[in-house]
Amino acid sequence: MLREHTQVLVVGGGPTGLATALTLARRGVEVTVIDQAAHPPVTSRAAVVHAYTLEVLDRIGAAAPLVDQGVRAPRFTVRDRDRVLLAVPFDRLPSRFPYALLVSQAVTEAVLTGRLADLGVRVRRPCRLTALTRTADGVVAHLDGGEVRARYVVGADGMHSAVRREAGIGFSGPTHEESFVLADVRVRSALPRDEAALFLARSGPLIWAPLPDEVVRLVAAVPEAPSVPDVAYLQALLDERGPARRPDRVTEVLWGSRFRVHHRIADTFRRGPVLLAGDAGHVHSPAGGQGMNLGICDAVALGTAVADVLAGGPESLLDAYAAKQRPMAEDVLRFAAGLTRLAILPPSRRPARDLLLRAVGAVPPVRQRIALRLSGLVHREPTPARPVE
Repeated sequence: MLREHTQVLVVGGGPTGLATALTLARRGVEVTVIDQAAHPPVTSRAAVVHAYTLEVLDRIGAAAPLVDQGVRAPRFTVRDRDRVLLAVPFDRLPSRFPYALLVSQAVTEAVLTGRLADLGVRVRRPCRLTALTRTADGVVAHLDGGEVRARYVVGADGMHSAVRREAGIGFSGPTHEESFVLADVRVRSALPRDEAALFLARSGPLIWAPLPDEVVRLVAAVPEAPSVPDVAYLQALLDERGPARRPDRVTEVLWGSRFRVHHRIADTFRRGPVLLAGDAGHVHSPAGGQGMNLGICDAVALGTAVADVLAGGPESLLDAYAAKQRPMAEDVLRFAAGLTRLAILPPSRRPARDLLLRAVGAVPPVRQRIALRLSGLVHREPTPARPVE
């Protein structure tokens, strides 16, 4: 049964909600997590956990078990068919995790769920939020299974967030949306199995990311994705955008789906006792693999701020969370949109683009800056200097 009272109600049982709850539970905060889906998804679109995100997960005890289940990729490449336009090295990152970890979002969720269960917290499913009512000391959450009073409510319930809607927070951005196809496949390929690649094609970008057990995640922007992409469809996609001299051959589709993405950001990440994190606050193109990573970083920052306030800290810590994470989200939206624009440049501008990328790739300091950008380490707070003794 659901508690009638909780300190924090987290709405959404994906990576963002789970990481928020785990951060709070490790601090001794009474937290309740609900999700409207009857079961956690076994398929998901995120497939990379970057270095900074692993550092953040390490703070809540979730990095090590996740690393054990992923593929460590020491570099990321940007390609035009057979040509490597830019190779971004991760093996020299100033981090305990000098790589991109290639692992399914479903595995990330399973690791976080397990860590939460160790602390006695389980996601309540299916449980849907229907309304929120502000009170003098917090919020009453109206659910399809009753009511819960909470000091704070965290909206980690995705792009169509009920929490955001009930709080009256706007979600602004362009009206157009991008259509994507994604699939986990088995392929015969000459591409490295420890490297993610972004193929730039006139028809749109294609992300090629190897996962454990010889599986490859494909994600591509397409005009209109089929609901269930088959071998023939994905093979045609690889023939059009992937390697040409030694083309990939799709041998099996493990699962496939489609999704649409807007580029939008919430007007604010806080309205009184209601706080937003992850896709409830920002959505954008999957180019660069930034979405889930930013959501997890939101989660740990938010969970830490809420725990500090409940331990006696000032409410201004929650404003500081919103003031820091929203500009970070704006930055990531611009970055992801820029990567997509690189892919869909008209043919007349592609030679100049390719020349520029190759020139950039020939300068080690520039390559390192791009690696820091992709890895998220540009958002890491600097370590305070030690006083001189």
